[in-house]
Amino acid sequence: MTESVVLSMSETPELSSQGPAAPAVSELNPPDRTLMGPGPSDVHPRVLRAMSTPLVGHLDPTFIEVMNEVQELLRYTFRTDNRWTIPVSGTGSASMEAAIGNVVEPGDTMLVPTNGYFGGRMASMARRAGGEVVEVDAPWGEPLDPADVERAFERHDPDVFGFVHAETSTGVLQPEVPTLTDIAHEHGAYVIADCVTSLGGVEMRVDEWDIDVAYSGPQKCLSCPPGASPLTLNDRTMEKVLSREEEPRSWYLDLSLLEGYWGEERAYHHTAPITNVYAIREALRLVAEEGIEDRWARHREVAGDLKAGLRALGLEMNAPDDYWLPSLNAVRVPDGVDDGAVIEYLLAEYDLEIASGLGDLAGDIWRIGCMGYSARPKNVEFLLAALEEALSAQGYEG
Repeated sequence: MTESVVLSMSETPELSSQGPAAPAVSELNPPDRTLMGPGPSDVHPRVLRAMSTPLVGHLDPTFIEVMNEVQELLRYTFRTDNRWTIPVSGTGSASMEAAIGNVVEPGDTMLVPTNGYFGGRMASMARRAGGEVVEVDAPWGEPLDPADVERAFERHDPDVFGFVHAETSTGVLQPEVPTLTDIAHEHGAYVIADCVTSLGGVEMRVDEWDIDVAYSGPQKCLSCPPGASPLTLNDRTMEKVLSREEEPRSWYLDLSLLEGYWGEERAYHHTAPITNVYAIREALRLVAEEGIEDRWARHREVAGDLKAGLRALGLEMNAPDDYWLPSLNAVRVPDGVDDGAVIEYLLAEYDLEIASGLGDLAGDIWRIGCMGYSARPKNVEFLLAALEEALSAQGYEG
């Protein structure tokens, strides 16, 4: 007969764990920053309100009407009549990868610039798409010279040419865009323009300048949270995409599939980020209400005041006036000043964000945004006063 054993509670073996205990997480309460870095910029209150409105389904008739409106507003902002104009579900890097990953086919050659961080990202994406990358050289902090672009075409005969209209890492605006696109088209190449830091803040005319593909992000001059990112392609380029022999390597960003959702059919492809689409719709409504050319002028005026104030502090701009980028002001760090200490001081004392340099300019510049809802005189005055104090704390006298 088996003897039964009774254990007291104190003697009971520990039960095996069923998983971690619920974490104690407090209510979200982020600081109220003034965002004057390279992005994101301050979000307009109307955009935030739009994000708090009720969800509907991603194929709901109401949402389909929202999709139509967003596409029309994007065409207005890009200055294009392109039918293939959509907000890609994802951050600006998603619209960038959608552009390059669909247009560059295995075996294609893509010409990319070397004059900034985001030309390097173009190169990386082109290689991942199976393309061969060749480069047109220019120093960091300078635009591409059309003569160098012409020589690169004659030497390499690329299928695709990519350039950065507004280089966020250097504060340089690429001039002579129509000249660059003319060179590319004379050689039968497709042109992809990075407009992440220019769309909605700096003059950009997709059709007039004969740009085949342009992509952007919503969190810069559009002052919208990231999540739905602008992309436009002309018919010529979309024909190339739809006639590919090999499918793009990304299913999610395959434009031949996205066409079914954003085209006339409105067939299911993925669940769109509905709230982000609401947000970009409202952000683009603000662009249309202000008027695109008036918006460009506001950015030039407010950023011009910022540039004048920085020079009054004895600071030097990284880009000469001929290719100064109003939406992203790259400022040289004076000798003897710790760039990171200034950034930390502004954040700690004033809840004010600016950023340091990237790549070849790391430690040499500050990047100060003047974009969208952040491009307001009161923000410029606030930043200049706080920056003067931060510099003074390090013994800088100007």
